[in-house]
Amino acid sequence: MALQDQVAVVTGAVQGIGRAMAEILLRNGAKVALLDVNEAAGKSLKEVLDKQHGPERTLFLSCDVESEEQIRAAFQRTAGALGAVDIVCNNAGVLNEAEWEKTISVNLVAVVRVTYIALEHMNKMSGGRGGVIINTASMAGLFPLLSCPVYTATKYGVVGFTRAMADKTANSTALGFGIRFNALCPGFVQTDILDNIYERLGQFSQLSAETQVFVDKGVLKTSEVAEGLLELLTNDTKNGEALQVMCSSQKYMKFPVFT
Repeated sequence: MALQDQVAVVTGAVQGIGRAMAEILLRNGAKVALLDVNEAAGKSLKEVLDKQHGPERTLFLSCDVESEEQIRAAFQRTAGALGAVDIVCNNAGVLNEAEWEKTISVNLVAVVRVTYIALEHMNKMSGGRGGVIINTASMAGLFPLLSCPVYTATKYGVVGFTRAMADKTANSTALGFGIRFNALCPGFVQTDILDNIYERLGQFSQLSAETQVFVDKGVLKTSEVAEGLLELLTNDTKNGEALQVMCSSQKYMKFPVFT
């Protein structure tokens, strides 16, 4: 898939992985709608990107992914301002074991909600152009992070949802939506979530030392995760992939596996 003039929607777009995603999309010729609840940071980022790429290539929309109404409005405004949507990056996420219902709502329920609304715009069977949906999961979606059981559950859910959707919608004669689905599964990344992880472990805070062991083995830059996004977008053979993105020092790590 060539990205020139493709229209992308990125949730959780104004910092961390989401910002890196937006930047790599723009560098490769795409137009990007930046969705985030942080309005001040969103407007600031929009100004920066306007200087680099021109004001017509980005759109910032204040949007809470827990709100169906706001998501629907964001997709409508994106289509009106930038054109039909080709790419969706479900990236908004939180980690807070004390606020576990919020974690499930943002990390998993919102991924499903945004995806189903995106299908209304992208589905070839209803007049869309098809495209690619990329869901930000985590290595915790493949190997349990013991100090974060709810976060782990949400990311396992994202991987499972991604694979199930990919199995049915890319080239299926029954559901030929023309959409590829893939998941990004990075290790620890230098973001706000990592900066504050030990304050958000809730009743599992006593396991912070075990988490630190894995952090000490290497932390990714957000730009490295964005390179994984680019691979999943541009390689048309990728569908149902759960792409592991790890530091070279992490590649031979042994993760706990439970049967």
